[in-house]
Amino acid sequence: METPVVTTPPEPLVASYWACTPRSVSRARHCLRAVLWKWGLGDLAEVAELVLTELVTNSVQHARVRGRLIETRFVREGEGVRLEVHDASSRRPEVHRAGADDERGRGLALVDALVGPGSWGVSERDGVGKLVWAYVAVGGGGT
Repeated sequence: METPVVTTPPEPLVASYWACTPRSVSRARHCLRAVLWKWGLGDLAEVAELVLTELVTNSVQHARVRGRLIETRFVREGEGVRLEVHDASSRRPEVHRAGADDERGRGLALVDALVGPGSWGVSERDGVGKLVWAYVAVGGGGT
C-alpha cells in the first residue's frame, strides 16, 4: 500500500527586515530569487529582481530614518508576485526624466517600463512612512 504524499502550499507572504544600507539591496534580491523558485515562479526572477533592486535602492538612498529598518514583503498573487518595500519616510518617490548624461534618476521610470502603468504605486502606511509596491506577472509586466 502506498503512503499518500501530503504537500502544503508555500507561504503566500514572505516578510523580511533590512538595515537601511546599500548591502541590503543585494541581500533582498537574493532572498526574492529563493522565494520565487520555491513558489515555482522562477521565470519572474530577472524582472522581479530588477524591480526590487530599484525599489530598495530608493529607500536606501532617499528614505533613511535613523534607527529604522526597511521591510520587504513578497506576496504571491495568482501567477505573479507583489513586491512591497516599506520604509519610515513619508517622502513619496517621484518619476524623474533623467537627461542623457545623468547617472541617476531612472529607477521608477524603469519600474514603470518593466511592469506597466498601474502595476506599481505608493501607499501610506498605518503609523509612519510609506510602502512602494509593484506587481510582476508571468508573461512580463504587471496586471
